Amino acid sequence: MHEWNTVAHVSDYEGRPGRRPLTYDEVRALFDAADGRAEEIRARRRKGVLAAMRDAAMLKTVYAFGLRRREACGLDVADLRRNPKAPAYGEFGALFVRWGKSSHGSAPKRRTVLTVPEMDWIVGVLGGYLAEVRPLLAAGGHPAVWVTERCGRVSVRGLDRAFEEAREAAGLPGELDLHALRHSYVTHLVEFDYPERFVQDQVGHAYASTTAIYTNSRELHQTGEKPQVATSGRYSSGLSGVLGMVA
Repeated sequence: MHEWNTVAHVSDYEGRPGRRPLTYDEVRALFDAADGRAEEIRARRRKGVLAAMRDAAMLKTVYAFGLRRREACGLDVADLRRNPKAPAYGEFGALFVRWGKSSHGSAPKRRTVLTVPEMDWIVGVLGGYLAEVRPLLAAGGHPAVWVTERCGRVSVRGLDRAFEEAREAAGLPGELDLHALRHSYVTHLVEFDYPERFVQDQVGHAYASTTAIYTNSRELHQTGEKPQVATSGRYSSGLSGVLGMVA
């Protein structure tokens, strides 16, 4: 191997430099902004309160389970599973992902994502949404977890839009996209000392090298409080008031 017959390696990672995990403070600010949208719409007596509450719960679910766009949009109520090792989480102990990323033209890969203790606040978020918000969206017999006000499944574009609106309201950098929540999930699990193989299985990476890209020690942004307190209490505490306005 000589200089004249080899390719010069000039970069360790050629991904988009703007992509990075959110800090704990940024996660909290994003969720506060998402919750605040519902309160703002209610105060202005405008339509869209239920959709805003759905979007807030949807974004939190993406982060709490490290989901991709299509995986989150494709969730059905039947995909919510119990984990016999964590009975306290009830029907929200795990998610069965049926629309995982495929490779080489194969069918979508399936996996089960467990609820981890640091993200156990998602149990209350999902429970409140399914019990009090989704029924008012007139979902009827639609199987999807995330339904629109016209009784359809929320699209990938709709999920992206929900993130963009919350990001702008929170004043976060414009280069951050929805995938940053998945990136944050991986990074934060590593910071909590979860084994790399467990993290790899949780997010559905075929190769450990892919997970390693997310867990580069230079990208660990531990600031503020831990992610289990990153969500505000407004979703649960303000639920009855918001729903009262809708009714």
